Amino acid sequence: MRQFDGNVFLLAVLTAAMSTGVAACAGGAQGPDTGEGGSTAEGGTTGSGGSPVATGGSGPGSGGSGLGSGGATGGLTGTGGVTPPGSGGHVGTAGSGGSGNGGRVGSGGMTGLGGRGGSGAAGMTGTGGTATGGTTTPGTVTFPKKFCGNITQRGQIPSTYSNYWDQITPENEGKWGSVEGTRGSYNWTALDKIHDYAKQHNMPFKQHNFVWGSQQPGWISGLAQADQKAAVEDWIKQFCTRYPDTQMIDVLNEPPPHTTPPYMAALGGAGSSGYDWVVTIFKWARQYCPTSVLIVNDYNTIEQSGDNSHMIDLITKAKKAGAPIDATGAQAHGLTNASASTTQMYIDKLASSAGVPVLISEFDLNIADDNQQKNQFQSLFTMFWNDANVKGVTVWGYIEGETWETNSGLMSSSGTMRPAMTWLMSFLGR
Repeated sequence: MRQFDGNVFLLAVLTAAMSTGVAACAGGAQGPDTGEGGSTAEGGTTGSGGSPVATGGSGPGSGGSGLGSGGATGGLTGTGGVTPPGSGGHVGTAGSGGSGNGGRVGSGGMTGLGGRGGSGAAGMTGTGGTATGGTTTPGTVTFPKKFCGNITQRGQIPSTYSNYWDQITPENEGKWGSVEGTRGSYNWTALDKIHDYAKQHNMPFKQHNFVWGSQQPGWISGLAQADQKAAVEDWIKQFCTRYPDTQMIDVLNEPPPHTTPPYMAALGGAGSSGYDWVVTIFKWARQYCPTSVLIVNDYNTIEQSGDNSHMIDLITKAKKAGAPIDATGAQAHGLTNASASTTQMYIDKLASSAGVPVLISEFDLNIADDNQQKNQFQSLFTMFWNDANVKGVTVWGYIEGETWETNSGLMSSSGTMRPAMTWLMSFLGR
């Protein structure tokens, strides 16, 4: 955590506030990862067979240049699911500066803590913010009250966002490659806006992500192992120092065999547990962000048996070795033709076998036909909402033309809702 004057007192405030949970607002849906400034390819969703993703666009990233070119070249998956990411979609140099000298006063805040500390002087506490609802997992952390959220839309937060959604995740702005394009130079500008928006609207803020085999700084590969290890720890420490009240964090995104960080060996490699490197990063996340829900996030885990079993194996072995994993995120990009009952079976198997709850982290349905999309959305979302093992749902984009999947949009830029969105808002009482 960031060092304040009266550090012990502040930690007590933070702990007490987080134990009461976070108030949920209006609901929403989720989607996949894209490149900074344009949509990249993280792997295409498939129906019964699947098709490769389209190439991403390019555009400037916030606070610097970002690449979006290059889609995945991956082939088809089996039945349903998402194809692995290709070589494209990496953020470039991101930008420099913005290290934030000194803290800022928060204008409220979800947990009663305000502002954040910059890289230098200590930050100041905020003046308000209440926290209600939420559930606590024994011996771990407090989950926000069940939510239905979304992501930033091509780097922006629409002015009407809070009318529909009650949780927010940065689509690209929180990825390591977006923040530290130059080693030691952190650009927090975009993340500051999202974090502040979440606090102002009393909604959970979810960080996406800490460690991933894609969209990471290009400079990390050329370092010696000792320097790689130090760089990963510093990235996690710097984020948590600036945003100590972050409710949820994708600590690990798309672990092998889906993507492979080049610095795994530096973090301990497989080791005796098979996942010693995973244990390392989760311990750092708990050390520096002690009140956040720590998540391992992946695709196909509620679509395909093999990926479901692999996630259970990873979590079980890493937890046994000391990794403080609080939840697993199921991206849910490959549910176009899936039945709700089969999907729920995979969700409940994850929860019971791995011993952690599930967050539906990147939900979207690439369906062009309005009624077909609405019927599938209704069937799946109703199940998500009623399953006690699901702690929340994040839809991956909602404005047509700004989503990762071509036909996954839920409303036009002018505000005209597709039937799935109309149903969702009615279901949630929005």
